[in-house]
Amino acid sequence: MRMLPPKSALALFLLLALPGAATAEVANQAPQQKIQVAFVLDTTGSMVDLIEGAKQKIWSITNTILDVNPRAEISMALIGYRDRGDAYVIRPHHMTSDMQGLYSDLRRFTADGGGDTPESVNEALEAAVRGQDWAEGSDTRRIIFLVGDAPPHMDYRDGPRYAEVIAEARRKGIIVNTIQAGDDPETREYWQEMARLGGGQYHPIPQDGGQVVQIQTPYDDQIIKIQSRIDATILPYGSAAEQTAVRDKVSERATASASARADNSSYYAKKGGRREAVTGGSDLVADIANGDIALDAVPEAELSETLKGMSAAERAAHVEAQLQTRKQAEAEMVALVAKRDAYLAERQAQPGQADSFDASVKRLLKDQLG
Repeated sequence: MRMLPPKSALALFLLLALPGAATAEVANQAPQQKIQVAFVLDTTGSMVDLIEGAKQKIWSITNTILDVNPRAEISMALIGYRDRGDAYVIRPHHMTSDMQGLYSDLRRFTADGGGDTPESVNEALEAAVRGQDWAEGSDTRRIIFLVGDAPPHMDYRDGPRYAEVIAEARRKGIIVNTIQAGDDPETREYWQEMARLGGGQYHPIPQDGGQVVQIQTPYDDQIIKIQSRIDATILPYGSAAEQTAVRDKVSERATASASARADNSSYYAKKGGRREAVTGGSDLVADIANGDIALDAVPEAELSETLKGMSAAERAAHVEAQLQTRKQAEAEMVALVAKRDAYLAERQAQPGQADSFDASVKRLLKDQLG
């Protein structure tokens, strides 16, 4: 699709229509800290509970980054690994700012396979360090979380070696943290050494990932209802595949647990409705509001069925109505998210939560991004 700057009075109006859009446009001209995080996850059968817990808490983890740095430009990668002889050895999902898309990728991870105790850890680390698009520059923080319960195969003579891969990570300014599920002593020895070499930290957690604590707040139901109103204003555009991807992301998000959905909406509110927080792109309302495209620059063939066949004036009026609806809903959302954050901050950590997967990741992020 063609991406052009706004070039009409209508576009200028639409740019200013959402709360914070004008200030965000100015703020985005200033340098922003980039934060890149790669999760390297053992996806063999013994990790099933931890992976399911990660699916519930990924938005809470992402919100932790914004709590530390509200203006952070966040991108993440997922690298699932098993071992030779399994359905796959490495399944990478590359570094992206499309958090909705990444969430969908994580939800499709399943735990299966495994056999002998060691796994293809070396290959997974190589895919994270050498196979991802790590940004350069001092304004970027780069962090890897290696999560698993088994040591690396050191008997694969044709494979990479973690010491060499981690040394390259350090040259790139990447911190390598290790989180061990379970208490296998051989794994502990390797995981501790990897964290030491990677300039990171080693955290042990229970085999099942620890207790997944999802605190229900008095504001969750209201937040979810408002998010539904916002989702109803989305106008997909672009190719048929791009429009389908937008609808699929919105539909998949709606099947998550109430707490995960509220965490997701909190991320949306804290990102100020930016497109990467909503659909990852191809939402005409968000892209016009953010100044990424003008309505009259989109070919009719790339418009949603809702807008096709309308006159230019009718399209403009319809988009303006969606913007006004979203503007009101976002203002309500921001207020509720602030109350929800305050409510959660008052609650003490639950028993076992301190050693859980998400609590460990959050603690490390606060330490290394603060």
